[in-house]
Amino acid sequence: MIVPFAPGGISDILARMIAQKLADATGQAVVVDNRGGASGNIGTEMAANAAPDGYTLLFCSPAFATNVSLFAHAGYDPLKDFVPVAEVASATNVVVATPAIGVHSMKQLIDGARAQPGSLNYGSGGAGTSGQLAAELLQMAVNIRMVHVAYKGAGPALTALLSNEVQVMFAPVILVLSHVRSGKLVALAVTSGERSRAFPDVPTVAEAPVPGFDVTSWFGVVAPAATPRDRIDLIHRHIARALRMSDVGERMIAQGAEPGWRTVDEFGAYIRSEVEKWARVIKSAGIKVQ
Repeated sequence: MIVPFAPGGISDILARMIAQKLADATGQAVVVDNRGGASGNIGTEMAANAAPDGYTLLFCSPAFATNVSLFAHAGYDPLKDFVPVAEVASATNVVVATPAIGVHSMKQLIDGARAQPGSLNYGSGGAGTSGQLAAELLQMAVNIRMVHVAYKGAGPALTALLSNEVQVMFAPVILVLSHVRSGKLVALAVTSGERSRAFPDVPTVAEAPVPGFDVTSWFGVVAPAATPRDRIDLIHRHIARALRMSDVGERMIAQGAEPGWRTVDEFGAYIRSEVEKWARVIKSAGIKVQ
């Protein structure tokens, strides 16, 4: 199972969880191979060129769908070079702000940004990351303008937010949970279509006040194109069974994620919709990664 990112991140944690359950179910060793670099492109291209025999899988995340639009030459086509196997998990971002700006709701944030275009800075873990893409989609939806400040990772962006170098961030729940609970940051809304179990009292962006807004980070397993469907279905059944186990669910929730539920075909349709959705946003916002 190729993970196209370095060890220690949420993709790596989830991949190792699923790999162990696959090994338990099949009686075969499942090796997690971290091949980081180029925002996930190196490992993903490696998986695209692997033999389509069911023995090489790719653990993918939103970058799998967005990199084809962000990079002039990503090295793979997510829709032509791969087939879906299983959705593993989904996770929301939360829109957080520094208490210094005196904003306590998404409506107040939007109204303030509309009244003073460019007065607010928002931080992200880098160009083309889910934090930037979610912010750009919001700005397109409600016609506001905030200034993007890109950092070399979500950690440095959070540090900048806590020091008021930037005022807003679209951040993974797990990254900011303790800071919201301590009052160092204000949670304005979650970006997914449904509320988060980590922040049950925090509304979604769609509730307050952007109907239809839904940005969810997702994680799953795909295989090289032409992998036999019977092997895909077998692996899918093993993963689906693992996702119903209580220990897996508890560990995912602790990471700010929810177990996946889509069928093979539904997951494929979802990936296609994500590719198309973010291609429009990336083109409109003029985002490129060299």
